[in-house]
Amino acid sequence: MRPSQPSLAGAPGTERIGRALASPTGVLILLPLLVLAVGVTVLLLGRSATRDASNSMARRQLAAQAADVQHDVAFALDQAEPLLASLRAFADPAVPIEQVAAQLHDLCVGRPGVANVSIAFPNGVMRGTFLEPATGELRLQESVPGAAQTQRTNYGFVGGVHVVGKEVTTYDPRTRPHWLAATRAKQRVWMPPRTFFTSHKTGLTVAEPIYNGDQLVAVTTVDFDVTELSAFVVRAPFEGARTLMFAADGTILAYPAAQVPETAMKENRLLRHEDFADPALEALFSRIEGPIGELAFFELHAPDGDYLASVAPVGGKRGGIAAPLDWHLATLVPERVLLGPTHRLEKQSLLASGGALAIALGVALMFAWNLIRMRRAVTTARAQARTAEARAKELGSYRLVGKLGTGGMGEVWRAEHRLLAREAAIKIVRAEALRDPSYAPRIRERFRREAQTLAAMRSRHTIALYDYGVTDDGTFFYVMELLDGLDLDKLVRHHGAQPAARVIQLLAQACQSLAEAHDAGLLHRDIKPANLMMCRAADEVDVVKLLDFGIVHTITEPLAQAQELVALPAAGTDSGRLTAAGSTVGTPGYIAPEQAIGVAVDARADLYALGCVAWWLLAGNEVYPRPDEEAAIRSHAQEPVPALRPRVRGWLPDALDELVHALLAKSPADRPRDARAVIAALRAISIPAEHAWTDARAHAWWVAHKPPEKKTQPTGPGAGRMIVAGTTTPDEGITLGAKLSSRRDNA
Repeated sequence: MRPSQPSLAGAPGTERIGRALASPTGVLILLPLLVLAVGVTVLLLGRSATRDASNSMARRQLAAQAADVQHDVAFALDQAEPLLASLRAFADPAVPIEQVAAQLHDLCVGRPGVANVSIAFPNGVMRGTFLEPATGELRLQESVPGAAQTQRTNYGFVGGVHVVGKEVTTYDPRTRPHWLAATRAKQRVWMPPRTFFTSHKTGLTVAEPIYNGDQLVAVTTVDFDVTELSAFVVRAPFEGARTLMFAADGTILAYPAAQVPETAMKENRLLRHEDFADPALEALFSRIEGPIGELAFFELHAPDGDYLASVAPVGGKRGGIAAPLDWHLATLVPERVLLGPTHRLEKQSLLASGGALAIALGVALMFAWNLIRMRRAVTTARAQARTAEARAKELGSYRLVGKLGTGGMGEVWRAEHRLLAREAAIKIVRAEALRDPSYAPRIRERFRREAQTLAAMRSRHTIALYDYGVTDDGTFFYVMELLDGLDLDKLVRHHGAQPAARVIQLLAQACQSLAEAHDAGLLHRDIKPANLMMCRAADEVDVVKLLDFGIVHTITEPLAQAQELVALPAAGTDSGRLTAAGSTVGTPGYIAPEQAIGVAVDARADLYALGCVAWWLLAGNEVYPRPDEEAAIRSHAQEPVPALRPRVRGWLPDALDELVHALLAKSPADRPRDARAVIAALRAISIPAEHAWTDARAHAWWVAHKPPEKKTQPTGPGAGRMIVAGTTTPDEGITLGAKLSSRRDNA
């Protein structure tokens, strides 16, 4: 029997169907049907997905808003630490009010959420700022209690500190709750929220007592305006949404969407949610049964509609106190706002499906054509970019070889002149440093100021400037000599304290640069080991170069103007320098007493800092090693100079010991009159032959510790880029900073 064969009866039918679907007519029928089927499916799925997406997007935005509020409020309250530290410097009732007025004014201006600052003394005298209710102008008051009443004097700041009025009150700071709480706890205390009498806003007060041993010296306070702290909650994340801040006990701290009820204003008390007669608020607080430790969402059903509500704790420290805030941020979003996209999708679904059927084939063809065109454009653009890059490497006066370092404002690159084959260092302003229009003019001015200052210097001990300019794309740059060596900070950190004879030579060279600057009426204001390079030049070694003239100013220039010039943001940088407007300018470990308290300075402030550098080189540490900047500044301003000799292990001539102590005199009048006098004193020191720092010893040290460096090969995205004045290549891989021969630029 023959085996059975499979039936082929269905094959011709299958082939006919396949040919029909592959025909133009089949494509024209099948494609719209597929689009219709997909459209209906997508419509049904999209309706559900849109609802979920809207809800998910709302939750993400509410979570992001809560995180922003938490960060901003914590940041604002953390201002209490530096503010209270600044107030300690003025805790002396004997200092005339005119001398502390400007500082108290600056502590309030420009600080988010800070309403007032004050200092109260055990004799009842109080000095503090306040806002004039009628004009909103910041004023200063000084109240002096008498036998039966208190004499209060008000001062204005416009046109200089002047008396604007006097009045008689019964106010005595020693009876206020914050005084009693701070003196009882003998440490910083945060008071519960209270209502400001004049504005009816909610405020928060931190108070700190100052003691000299067991004796109370003063009580300092900082007042925060909670409404100002939460001013950004006015910008609700959705149209029609309402945002409020409240305490765990139900106290409403800020509710920008509603007016303060008249009853609460008359009674001058803290607000409760019941005061607003808001159905959504009532529904929200009925769902909150206890403390909320993390972000939570609630679906509310109120008489005026349904809401999605988010409640998040506002955490953070209270200005140095580890206890978290007991505040919460709540946002109420109407459901109609969240489902608005879904409703619009449902209304437009039929039109969208019909349009999809009509243009499905056309869209596919257009998409394919555009895809081909885009591929061609990308290929052409890549070819043009390669051509431009090749041409760029042939243009310009300088070729960037390798990056030396990055700082807060820009970068410094090792470069070679294309024609002269001379190495140089190019400093370039980073593009992102100029994005903020409020700071870009100051950055450009500081960059121009540093370049002009360097260009005016002729001393071989000041870093030389070769060129300065602006490229076509707005990049600021200047070209400096490339130094081979290390700064005095790294010298001591890596190799320890230095012999006295070598220190004498290094200081004398630094004084030559300072003498030229001071003769020109310029103050450096940031003399420190990191800004003094010890270099090798040709066959010379131990050549000192003074760097970083970025905060230099003239002796005749107003101090406030110079400080404002350098009040730049320091995001992501660790400069170790205080540059806030209205505060000290310099480095805490090397700051002159008069510079630390913000009074006018002259060239002798630089000489004081040079004395600190001498101490660093001889002893191997700072004059006043302190754990934080505020302590270091106070030490320079108040503490006597310790003995140097016990801290120096090797030979130390008496004349050098006496000169260092003279440079570190608290009063400028007790210091040498100028840098040339210091040079004369250094050269007059007798050095025995066995302690002399000869050229042979110096060269031997460099051979042992600092052998010549090999040339850096081109590295990074900017390597090979050419720069000339007014010209730049298309390669935008270079941004700004500054390190020069391993030196960190504190710009």
